[in-house]
Amino acid sequence: MREDRRRTVSNRMVAALEVDRDTVFWDRELKGFGVRVYPGGGKVYVAQARGPKGPKRVTVGRHGVVNADEARQRAALAIARVKAGENPVAEPLALKPAKGPTVAALAERYLEKHVAARCKPNTAKTARMAVHRHIVPAFGNLALTAVEPRQVTALHQRLSDRPAMANMVVSRLSHMYTLAEGWGLVAEGVNPCRSVAKYPSRRRERFLTDAEFERLSRALDDAEARGGASAGAIAAIRLLMLTGCRKNEILRLRWQDVDPAAGELTLADTKTGPRAVPLPPSAVKLLAGLEREPGNPWVIPGRKAGTHMRDLDGAWQTVRTRAKLDGLHIHDLRHSYASRALALGESLPMIGKLLGHRRIETTARYAHLARDSVHEAAAEIAESIAADIL
Repeated sequence: MREDRRRTVSNRMVAALEVDRDTVFWDRELKGFGVRVYPGGGKVYVAQARGPKGPKRVTVGRHGVVNADEARQRAALAIARVKAGENPVAEPLALKPAKGPTVAALAERYLEKHVAARCKPNTAKTARMAVHRHIVPAFGNLALTAVEPRQVTALHQRLSDRPAMANMVVSRLSHMYTLAEGWGLVAEGVNPCRSVAKYPSRRRERFLTDAEFERLSRALDDAEARGGASAGAIAAIRLLMLTGCRKNEILRLRWQDVDPAAGELTLADTKTGPRAVPLPPSAVKLLAGLEREPGNPWVIPGRKAGTHMRDLDGAWQTVRTRAKLDGLHIHDLRHSYASRALALGESLPMIGKLLGHRRIETTARYAHLARDSVHEAAAEIAESIAADIL
């Protein structure tokens, strides 16, 4: 049965349309008015009618340059002209330059009003990079309503050798358009990123085994005794192992945030907002053994007086190599903390609370580890029973 492609043409409906081949969707209300959708994401409004010289179809506007209501008015006029035997379009409406704010203007406002005011330093750095290196060079001179899905898809494909980067750039541009709607710069449904298919994410997760934890511990002891990493860097890595914190949460830890009596760290500025981190006795002992630098409020001091350590790359590379753990990222210590918690029987909600996750979906990435633990336990139980009955 042939699919009925008649529906009420609206901005929201048109924005949601996706096709595998060129398709025209006709309007229920105005006969002869429709929208033609292309596989690449392009969408144009069309008008069709029969006149004295036969049927005629014309383009009356491009979606994003004109909205559905304006296109409907243009189509009604074009249909009337065709029926009267006149030129259906007095001027090439579809070719009229789009007016309004440009992508460059939106980018400037986005960086100033949203990124600078709301984003963490690392997130802000990534956003500025996406805007200045990719979004503005590709679309900066275009009006917001002139950017088409096929153009965004083309940018996405140009970055295909860096799929994570490609997805991030499109996500940033999409967020810019979402904010532009709220700021009244574009109409609802104009976002050209909605039909862009993202590349599959290849999330890598590495978890230390018991033997690898022991090798890493010996490598830290070796670096402490023979050199290769500063005392502060070694302490930072050990705190990451013992608390499951993010790297910057430890590097930016202040002495005033440490409460040994309460057994917790009070972090005022984390990726997910303020949170308290349980401080186990082993971590309390480690912190008590650190030498405080006079006048420096930071737990892990930097090279310059009064500063904190900026990164652990050099120290981590040294320790990782000595432990023969090539390919292990420092963030994998956080994953390993979660893995060990699951092995000890902690629930996903509890692990999410320990790690400071704001959404349970973030913690759910470790669910497969819980299943693995159940399977291992079932195998051990069954083998024990089998030894008695078989």
